Amino acid sequence: MQYILFDHFGVRNNLKPFTLVRPVACIRVGILTIAQKWEKYLGTQVSFQTEAYLEAKFDAPPLDTLDKYVLIDGSICPDLSLTAAIQQLQPGEALSNSRGEILALHYDKSVFAKDLREAFQPKKLVAYTNEFTRIENLWDIFQQNAAQIQSDFRLITQGRTSTPIADPHTIVYNPQNVFVEEGAQLKACVLNAEKGVIYIGKGAQVSEGSIIQSNFALGDHAVVNPGAKMRGDTTIGPYCKVGGEISNSVFFGYSNKGHDGFLGNSVVGEWCNFGADTNCSNLKNNYGNIKVWNYGVHDYIDSRQQFCGVMMGDHSKAGINTMFNTGTVVGINANVYGAGFPAKFIPSFAWGGADAGFGTYDLQKAFETANLMMQRRGKACDEAEQAILTHVFNHRLTP
Repeated sequence: MQYILFDHFGVRNNLKPFTLVRPVACIRVGILTIAQKWEKYLGTQVSFQTEAYLEAKFDAPPLDTLDKYVLIDGSICPDLSLTAAIQQLQPGEALSNSRGEILALHYDKSVFAKDLREAFQPKKLVAYTNEFTRIENLWDIFQQNAAQIQSDFRLITQGRTSTPIADPHTIVYNPQNVFVEEGAQLKACVLNAEKGVIYIGKGAQVSEGSIIQSNFALGDHAVVNPGAKMRGDTTIGPYCKVGGEISNSVFFGYSNKGHDGFLGNSVVGEWCNFGADTNCSNLKNNYGNIKVWNYGVHDYIDSRQQFCGVMMGDHSKAGINTMFNTGTVVGINANVYGAGFPAKFIPSFAWGGADAGFGTYDLQKAFETANLMMQRRGKACDEAEQAILTHVFNHRLTP
């Protein structure tokens, strides 16, 4: 059976800027992306039903060429119970929650619908009453991160043995909750897994004097720089390089925050860079709720969160000593620098800061910068990537 993760339209808008350049299910929360979780639970590769401009980069087969398939809401994180319920669906049946929302649908030609945003009528609704985790808002990514790290940790490490930590100067508290993959290097660091789990990916490096608290995930070939303080409920995705102090934040992958500075309750896309001593505020002085820009309503909304830092879209950069206010949203390929707090919403391809204002980042120069950064990780800003960025550039001023 072919499983296809579809973008829930409202959720997709809520999760921009990250979904400007990826399907919803390619968001990382915990150790894995949502799509990678489904592949583990289902035991097979998944594909995507998403926006047309993303199809060249992401596996998105034309649905009208398939006889049978199962559609799953790509914003939902799987578990054993939910996976079993989906696999038991018969053709034409849909799994729904208590609000009547479709969680999954077993399609065949007789119940085919081309546009998932239009209403469709399955032959039978199967009620699913168990609790499950859905990533619906930007802040859900870091709020659900601790639980998803623990869930992914069990999923990935079950029946396996951790690579021993050979360094005599590394201190480990509660070692049974620490898993180190092959090729990882740890030197004179502290791993405290007393309150959760710590996962260190293949070929990752944890440098001298760094401190890691649980729950924590370090992706394959990622680096924690000397003296870094990695506080709990944090994910550093593959090939990232981080330093300073990071708390309850998620880095999707290939991004850098190598220097001192604080980042908390934040989400960072791919190919981002934070200059030295960049900081974010994650708590208002009056301890009130934080308003966050929403692409769907094209305005700020009350997040009902007391803690929320910066949400930075892919390919964006911050110059040295940049200060981000609580709940700042940065779009795709923005370049932020200068003194003072910039606006709490920085559109895609903006160039500037609080003191000088913002202009527009030239598209071709953005390609050049992206390619130079990606080459450092053995990647390239190829035609598919450029086409996606061009689409975002051309639609950056629309809601």
